[in-house]
Amino acid sequence: MHPLRKERFEALVGYSRLPHAAAVSRELEWYASDNEVLLATILIDEDYEFATIILGRDSDLRYRCIEVFAPFKKIEDAKISLFDNSFKILKSGNIIFIQGDERGKKIDLFNPLYDKEKLNPNFQIISTCKGYASAKEIITEMMNHYTDIDGNFMEQFQTTGFDSRLWELYLFAYLTEERLLIDRTHYAPDFIVTDGRQAIAIEAVTVQASSNIEIEDIDIENLTTERIKELQRNYMPIKFGSPLYSKLKKKYWEKEHVKNHPIIFAIADFHAKQSMLWSSTALENYLYGVEHSFYYTEDNKLVINPIKINFHEHNGKKIPSGFFFTENAEYISAIIFPSTGTISKFIRMGKLSGFGDPSVKIHYHGTCYKHDKNSALPDTFFNEVNDKYQEAWGDGISIFHNPRAIHPVSRETFPSAAHHYMQEDGQVISYLPEFHPYGGITSMFEIE
Repeated sequence: MHPLRKERFEALVGYSRLPHAAAVSRELEWYASDNEVLLATILIDEDYEFATIILGRDSDLRYRCIEVFAPFKKIEDAKISLFDNSFKILKSGNIIFIQGDERGKKIDLFNPLYDKEKLNPNFQIISTCKGYASAKEIITEMMNHYTDIDGNFMEQFQTTGFDSRLWELYLFAYLTEERLLIDRTHYAPDFIVTDGRQAIAIEAVTVQASSNIEIEDIDIENLTTERIKELQRNYMPIKFGSPLYSKLKKKYWEKEHVKNHPIIFAIADFHAKQSMLWSSTALENYLYGVEHSFYYTEDNKLVINPIKINFHEHNGKKIPSGFFFTENAEYISAIIFPSTGTISKFIRMGKLSGFGDPSVKIHYHGTCYKHDKNSALPDTFFNEVNDKYQEAWGDGISIFHNPRAIHPVSRETFPSAAHHYMQEDGQVISYLPEFHPYGGITSMFEIE
């Protein structure tokens, strides 16, 4: 057994761990055998005693606990137990450890089911390009745990629904990272999660390209500030409004398993290349029906004023602003939006977790929130994704809370996200984590 990075352990085991485990114990060290037949961790519990947990793959290829050895007063004794018992298990020659409750259904997500002309271009890229191998491998591992409740996940991921299904996987990873218990037994909404205090229904929504109000392909490298403001003012609110209103009409709050629980719509923008880099401001403006102007006083203090928006209009289509103030929207507790919810996120998280080709070098640069109350401009960052790099699935997640929500959600349920609230005067206040990216670009280079 040799030491294993925590990020690798999380990518392999995180979906099997019960969320409440963190409340009674804390993992200290992580280990793996050659070829990762076995994984192991040493933890300390609330009584300051140590334990060793050894895990192996079941017949569904999910890592599961196969042995627990405890208690130990000293961590050194826990390590001795870990090495001795791992050796005994490995000596048996077993590589699969049947638990008896396996599903027996494996999804080989990257085995093409259709002719090339029917496959989604993004699916073809992630399936075949070396630079995307880290994303492909971490998704493959994830699918050992993901429940395909509709029975068509593989078909849609490979063809017409790649973006929507990728967004569902992103949410699955993020909700797991937040240590929420996930229920995927219902067809809709997509997730029922709980932190032990309240159950929350979450429906995944995507913004897709459409023909009736479409614009030209956006050249992200030459997108001017004025052009961004123009798109944010009218075009993007309409793009967000259409799928959100369609979901609202489904009245999920009337379903028996959703009644009296908060409902969240989690929306991601895939309508144009790299559109998440600039579209989030438009979502906030549309949800609350306000935009914000700012100026500096004579003594150089930043002042921000909310300005009410009545409607958004583009190419003959006109919608009222303020989604949270429309009929029945009080049943929607909040909206989740990712600034980084694309395949690039999986590339970086996969690389961070030890997946992919080692010869591929990855850089990530963009803009992030600047923790300076007197600054109207964001900060910038540039990182190489290597052993010193840190990133979480929750980085870039924003949650916009509905001021009219019948069932509000607590910030404590989603601790790693940025949270936004509207005050009575129309001002939107935000609580942001130490690092909150507004958007970024991921670059891959092959090194010799």
